[in-house]
Amino acid sequence: MTRLLGLEEARGLASRWRGEGKRVVLANGCFDLLHVGHVRYLEGARALGDALLVGVNSDESVARLKGAGRPIMTAAERAEIVGALASVDAVVVFDDDTADGLVATLRPDVHAKGTDYTAETVPERAAVLAAGGKVAIAGDPKTHATRDLIRTIVERFGRGGR
Repeated sequence: MTRLLGLEEARGLASRWRGEGKRVVLANGCFDLLHVGHVRYLEGARALGDALLVGVNSDESVARLKGAGRPIMTAAERAEIVGALASVDAVVVFDDDTADGLVATLRPDVHAKGTDYTAETVPERAAVLAAGGKVAIAGDPKTHATRDLIRTIVERFGRGGR
């Protein structure tokens, strides 16, 4: 099975999984420079159900959310890397700044967000509840961030270092 899907393919797959009695989990993020925090978040999300769909923000969305110079890798590359993780069943790229539309389309049983949120502060909370799902928090404490990784690389190598 191809892990990178279009939105309609992802909708059909989620519907099929639900028809098979599987608990569908949706996680989402930018995943620019994949790090251990991302891996732990996705493993935690996968543990919440039987199948994990991951929404990866498009290049345009990442630029709006993260600012100039981002993303570092293209959406296709980020989606391929995320899709290669054992915990991930399928990936879909989306253009919005939140996953509200993705939630409404895919109707996951669980929408998992990282530990930088609480169940009450998840931006997609209303969309998840409207779709009949529940919000869950997954992963380890938010002690890893792509911006910190970028800062470390620049400090060590960005000024003529090797």
